[in-house]
Amino acid sequence: MNIMRIKGIDRGEPITIQVDGKEITAFAGESIAAAMMASGLRTTRMTKQGGSPRGYFCGMGACFDCIATVDGVDNVRTCNTPVHPGCEVETG
Repeated sequence: MNIMRIKGIDRGEPITIQVDGKEITAFAGESIAAAMMASGLRTTRMTKQGGSPRGYFCGMGACFDCIATVDGVDNVRTCNTPVHPGCEVETG
């Protein structure tokens, strides 16, 4: 097996999004969940029974643990929704 070393990663253009009113830096082409995780934000919602925190889990939209309100739309899967300039995310 040949090993290929990656010299670096060219990320997309930096953009600013808001999560619960707090500005975070994201990069064009990444998901909302990825931007949140990179900024240290792990919780996208709380369960209705018990109030347990939920967040990024499967990464492909199957589990619905990462849902949040995005630009006023409820129940958006943040793991497969790309960031965009001015994106507003509400968790909890």
